[in-house]
Amino acid sequence: MTALAAGIAMLAGLGVGIGIGIATAKAAESVGRQPEAYGRILLLFFIGAALAEAVAIYSFVIAILLVLKA
Repeated sequence: MTALAAGIAMLAGLGVGIGIGIATAKAAESVGRQPEAYGRILLLFFIGAALAEAVAIYSFVIAILLVLKA
């Protein structure tokens, strides 16, 4: 049962991957439309990507804790 819970916890990684992919596409599109705002767009992209990766790391830690509990 804990292995199933760990697998469900790791589903957050799927959402994070999709989210960062969409964010990257939108950032590239934004730079293409307004190249002079490159620095600001890049900054916002990195902040968003870091926050999304934090969610993936948290879900990984929870999955590890669930597996080691068994």
